[in-house]
Amino acid sequence: MNNRERVLKVLSHKQPDKVPYDIRFTQKAHAKMAEYYGDVDFELKLGNCFTWLRPYAGDVRFIEVGPDVWEDEFGVHWDRSIDKDIGVVCNRLVTPANVEDFSFPDPNDPARYDFFDDVIGAGEDGVFLVSLGFSLFERAWTLAGMEDVLMAMVAERDFAETLLDRIVEFDLAVIENACAHDIDIFRFGDDWGQQRGLLMGPDLWREFIKPRFETLCRLVKSKGKLTMLHCCGKVDEILPDMIECGLDIFNPFQPEVMDVFDVKRQYGDKMSFYGGISIQRTLPFGTVPQVQDEVKKLIDVVGANGGYIASPSHDIPADAKPENIAAMVETLQNQ
Repeated sequence: MNNRERVLKVLSHKQPDKVPYDIRFTQKAHAKMAEYYGDVDFELKLGNCFTWLRPYAGDVRFIEVGPDVWEDEFGVHWDRSIDKDIGVVCNRLVTPANVEDFSFPDPNDPARYDFFDDVIGAGEDGVFLVSLGFSLFERAWTLAGMEDVLMAMVAERDFAETLLDRIVEFDLAVIENACAHDIDIFRFGDDWGQQRGLLMGPDLWREFIKPRFETLCRLVKSKGKLTMLHCCGKVDEILPDMIECGLDIFNPFQPEVMDVFDVKRQYGDKMSFYGGISIQRTLPFGTVPQVQDEVKKLIDVVGANGGYIASPSHDIPADAKPENIAAMVETLQNQ
């Protein structure tokens, strides 16, 4: 089987010849591994099963507007003086006074999608995934402030509803355009959790986020594409809700905050999982044998009967040991 055949078989909850995988890196981890392997192009040789497409005009997501400050297409400023990959929001753009009038980027700009067909046409083996990060709650708090959005869900509900509805309108247009191309998966990125549970709690999530997320998933499904969500944190209490919304693939599947083996037992017939390899414990602090054992167990147990894409539970961070990363890669490659 080739990578594409493996992924599609896994996502139909059938057993492939080996578990497909996808490994992604932060900038610092990538630099460490390039030095470790003595090869700046090492990532091209890993055997990853996904080709990622991002719906940004010219694929330009950020412009540097000051020393270590980058502006995204919405006008949000990100301080990257410490975190070079994402950064910390350092301005506030949307308030109750301007929420109806704030200018969003154009989701119908053809430059967002024109390059898709060239990338897809050049791909010989793999699955094509369109990733829309900061797709709902995250987009709201980057525009209006984390504390303000959470408080608005209780004290300024009209503001929260209006802001989220405007984001959904933008997202729906992106989905329409992206899914007109020969892609396989539409991926949403929207962190709802932290290490102990949902940021806004399950009741507010079900009121403000769930119906809107379902609207987005249903449009993707109507186009014949698979849905995927990247959502960090302990959010396993709402996995049944995600399934109701039409979610096919859940990521990052963090073993530090949920029992990934129990989650697979409970929901593995209805949902596929992508992630599971510990970046908070095993890759930075474990030994090579511990890494090998963890990866093998995930392949054997979570990977049984399909429904699993092996991967670190996030982009690999800078503190992961190069020898542990290499052991993970070798274990995945040598199935």
